[in-house]
Amino acid sequence: MSNTNEFTGAVTKPTPGFSRYRQGASNAGQVSTVLHMNWDKLVGLRGFATHSVFTSRYGTTANRMFGDWLGHSSEIYGGGGNVVVHLVMSYGEENLFGGRLAIAGGRMTELADFSNSPLFCNFINNSLCGRPKGVSDNDFIGRYPAGVWGTRVRGRPSRYTYIQVAVYFPEKSMFANAYNRSGFKFSGGSAIMGKSIPIEVGWEPEFGARGKLTGHYKLGARLLTVPLSDNYYDINGRPFSLTRKKAMQHSRSWTAWFEADQKIWQLQSGPASGTTLIGGFILNDQRVAVRRWQTYLGFINRGFIPSRPQDALNFIGMYEKIAGGVSATEASYLDAGATSLLPNHATGVQTNAAAFEINYQIQITRGVALAPDYQIFFNPNGQKNLRTAHVLGFKSAIQIF
Repeated sequence: MSNTNEFTGAVTKPTPGFSRYRQGASNAGQVSTVLHMNWDKLVGLRGFATHSVFTSRYGTTANRMFGDWLGHSSEIYGGGGNVVVHLVMSYGEENLFGGRLAIAGGRMTELADFSNSPLFCNFINNSLCGRPKGVSDNDFIGRYPAGVWGTRVRGRPSRYTYIQVAVYFPEKSMFANAYNRSGFKFSGGSAIMGKSIPIEVGWEPEFGARGKLTGHYKLGARLLTVPLSDNYYDINGRPFSLTRKKAMQHSRSWTAWFEADQKIWQLQSGPASGTTLIGGFILNDQRVAVRRWQTYLGFINRGFIPSRPQDALNFIGMYEKIAGGVSATEASYLDAGATSLLPNHATGVQTNAAAFEINYQIQITRGVALAPDYQIFFNPNGQKNLRTAHVLGFKSAIQIF
């Protein structure tokens, strides 16, 4: 069990002229329970295990106060709140050939397996923590805390390489409280909107003396067969911002990603210490995406203060480019004075956005950490008409073993 709590607040005043924007702070958090059961040890089912994840969330995120809906200042918010227990995942996994082949199936979240890294949540900003936001650009991509039916096969041709492929079945409104607030609605049939089919290959080398400098490199892509609306053209191939007709529908879309982390330096105080570089690039189908692409680059340094080898100094920079069709549609609506029709909670034309975050994680004791945090948002919500926002806060984590 663990409790994660994130407090963030804007120290700059919001852009004037928007009555719904204000200066303020907010708190968000969750209690999560993870249950791993080894059925080999329990009843002799060799290589079989089950994994279940439950959560309960509370609070909201401060970035909405100054008009941003792209890079949430708190990762822990929404999706699993206002219930005592929300089921995230529950699935079985069979390991064969000494762990070289793993087959899993049940209620799963796609981005717990693909485009995933345990390093992401050294940060708070939702553009990276959990998963890079660009790889989950629409609400049919299963990610924490929403689970769907799925199956995944992962193989290890060698000690340092892997390849995995999966099929997930996205459900309509799977993030909406009205549809599946508890996570225990095991829908099928008409609730399933299509398929998400990701594939990923990875290389996990070990460099340096005694293999201390570990790295993780992954290349992946996804085919999504859920009907998605074009961000510019209507059913007749003309701009829907002008015709006011329904948007063209696309039955297939795609996403691709390359992500890497590499430890470049390690202290003598232990394998957890040292400096790791982290970076990635995500590219989306520009016809249906909000974010055409996203990139990020940063570092994680443990042992910045030699006497505190478990503390971490973390920095990340993230940049998002909004799809051209989204920008053109919004510009057309603004020219026509139809501000109520702007998508993505926009109050101007969305073009690009950047966010930077730095925090210092203090390991107070085993299982207890506190990280004071600073974030800066350039072009909040991808809009140049919104002023730069500075955000201060902290993240706390308490694990119960």
